Amino acid sequence: MEQQDKMYDLIGVGVGPFNLSLAALLDEIEDIESVFFEQNDHFDWHPGMLIEGTKMQVPFLADLVTMADPTNKHSFLNYISQNDRMYQFYFLQRLDIPRREYNEYCQWVSRRLPSCQFGQRVTDVRHIKDNEEYFQIEVLNLATNQTSQFKARHLVMGTGTVPVMPKSLRNLPAADVFHTADFLPNQDRCRNAKSITVVGSGQSAAETFRELLKEQRDYGYRLEWITRSPGFASMEESKLSLEHFSPDYVNYFYQLPQKQKDEIFANQGLYYKGISNHTIDDIYNLLYEHSIGGDELDVGLQVLSEVRDIMPKQAGDGYEITCYHTQKKEEFTRESEVVVTATGYKPNVPDFVHHLGDFLEWDDEGRYKVEHDYRLKKAEESSNEIYVHSGISHTHGVGSTNLGLSVHRNKVIINHLMGRGIYSLPERSIFQNFGL
Repeated sequence: MEQQDKMYDLIGVGVGPFNLSLAALLDEIEDIESVFFEQNDHFDWHPGMLIEGTKMQVPFLADLVTMADPTNKHSFLNYISQNDRMYQFYFLQRLDIPRREYNEYCQWVSRRLPSCQFGQRVTDVRHIKDNEEYFQIEVLNLATNQTSQFKARHLVMGTGTVPVMPKSLRNLPAADVFHTADFLPNQDRCRNAKSITVVGSGQSAAETFRELLKEQRDYGYRLEWITRSPGFASMEESKLSLEHFSPDYVNYFYQLPQKQKDEIFANQGLYYKGISNHTIDDIYNLLYEHSIGGDELDVGLQVLSEVRDIMPKQAGDGYEITCYHTQKKEEFTRESEVVVTATGYKPNVPDFVHHLGDFLEWDDEGRYKVEHDYRLKKAEESSNEIYVHSGISHTHGVGSTNLGLSVHRNKVIINHLMGRGIYSLPERSIFQNFGL
């Protein structure tokens, strides 16, 4: 095992949009040494859902750097300029950009940052008390299979989320039953199926259903959409509601008692889990177009129905889906050759984090305890800090995964890391008051 003697000021685990933003902002600061390790061989943001025609749910101003420094060379507008697309973007006249273009932009930035190292998997982290305290990070180079050890005064965790599959849907053939996160690699399988069922009711479910609905008449499959929700609810997108994704609301939410935070967060689903209005409009318009001339729609939209089990059919191809109607209190079944689940994501807490178990504080639910400035709370005195980007919705609220707040969070982290105000933090950024 190769041991690196260099002491980094900061080592990042994972290179998703949040840590990539931090790396881009740190690239402008000379007196700090940082490196970010990512196990994938290049940046790729939800590649299975980069469906053509989908767009970002935040304006392009919520890029990696602009909300901190509009003159930064890693801005989206500079990406557009460097790629000779300024007039095309100007004539597009949109604040929201294609999701595929956001991914291309992030890849462009990641290639410009020497601090972002891909194909490098962090396998272990230890807190060392020697002549000086530091974190020892073990990293596996996936190309060479060689392991190296690095030292850092501080860490930042940007390990993102992982898809969630209910127990009843696991251990089934991945070509037949898969998460929306794997939709595009399995799109040809869908095209060749006789019947497809989408399970779930959020944005990913809607975008998958819309794409399948667009192609249904070309490929002739039956299409079903099942959700336990009372309806296919639209996301709350009014301008005053969007102020929940502001530093002001984060500050308000953070100071509430944890029990109250959990109660509030449980009732805020439509701020981040609903379906965008334009997606619902697209789906309804397609259904309407397909019904012109008295054509019978081979489509089902079933609400108030919980999927409880899925089993291979005893005879023939496909699966029998056992559902329960939550208001009528009755079971029923559906048959489908392919099942696409939009059953959400959960924070990715790597196994090695638990090697720091005695160093960190955990709440009664087994979650991180997090300081207001995004440091994990420590069980012992130490000058070494662990900053965190994921798994903090219970402490920092509904905007924790929102890209519009990523730059603000990184401004807070950089100011604390540097021990001075590198970036200004506005005292007030919205019109309404959440507290007194």
